[in-house]
Amino acid sequence: MGISKLKIPKICEYCEKSFEAKTVTTRFCSPACGNKSGKDRKQQVKNTERKQTILEQSASKIAILQTRPFLSISEATMMFGISKDTIRRLIKTGKIPAFNLGTRLTRVSRQHMEAMFTAIPLPEKPKEQPVKLQYETSECYTIAEVSEKFEVSLSTVSNTIRRNSIPKRQVGKFVYVPKELIDKIFSDSK
Repeated sequence: MGISKLKIPKICEYCEKSFEAKTVTTRFCSPACGNKSGKDRKQQVKNTERKQTILEQSASKIAILQTRPFLSISEATMMFGISKDTIRRLIKTGKIPAFNLGTRLTRVSRQHMEAMFTAIPLPEKPKEQPVKLQYETSECYTIAEVSEKFEVSLSTVSNTIRRNSIPKRQVGKFVYVPKELIDKIFSDSK
């Protein structure tokens, strides 16, 4: 088997540095990057499995909790996805009624928690479509014409168009901008 003299420019999938690969299937710039990528992939698989088991355990607990009228603070955190400190703060300020049945036996009403933390549907605002202005080329200047007429550089014209959000349209190699808007902006600046 001969040695390949191919040098294919590629980007490492792990460190994202460019390198020259000797084969088409090479994915990493070095064995170290390949090993690190493998470890990261295994870690991600473990994390997703762990999250899935927690979700399965929580789902059965939440189903049980939804039938009970009073919840402990830790059960309320699991059910509503808020921190224990937040619940304690709301109890202390009196926004949530709680019953203390002894050491670590504080119970809160599920009904009050649901009233406080359920999502309130917001009315959707219709998205306004920007009005596209249609100008004929006879009603427009080119960038070079603006530069000549007002005796400013091309970069100043381009920056002014961008800064003021003036609509522009490219036809062939020329960029057209509306005369009325350009005249208004450059006449105000003089």
